[in-house]
Amino acid sequence: MTEIEIVELLVSPSHRLAGRPADGPADGPQDESTPSVRVRRGLGLVGDRYYGRPAHKDASVTFMAAEHLPRHIDPAVGLRHTRRNVLLRGVDIDSLVGSTIVLNGPAGPVSFAVNRPARPCAWMDVTVGPGAQRALRGKGGVRCTPLSDGVLVLGRTAFGVVDAHPLLG
Repeated sequence: MTEIEIVELLVSPSHRLAGRPADGPADGPQDESTPSVRVRRGLGLVGDRYYGRPAHKDASVTFMAAEHLPRHIDPAVGLRHTRRNVLLRGVDIDSLVGSTIVLNGPAGPVSFAVNRPARPCAWMDVTVGPGAQRALRGKGGVRCTPLSDGVLVLGRTAFGVVDAHPLLG
């Protein structure tokens, strides 16, 4: 296990990036960040817009590496802009597609199947700034399924790859 950091957690009760990017994001809470979040096996993050949705079964939780945020475009960029759920520092999460990972923090271990890339869309140029979609290609995060119940908490946590598979194309 390697020590990393959970930098930010975002739980969004509504889908704010729907429709045409030119129309701008839909109204919603200004800050959906939270210091901790309850994870439910096969369902996602309690309170999130994708929680328990069958269409998002294999993509109910999204992780992103803090090192990949396009800070050259917007120094304040974070999960509020990228609409990912968990921001990690210290691991290249994008390289772990096809793997099973575990985060073992103060509240205990939680495991996830890393299913596929979370590809950036045209909304990134609106929420982050022009050029963000291109800057995030290949490093826009990953879509995951929770394999266990638990709680994720901001701060230092142990990280491990339980079952590694080569990056899927």
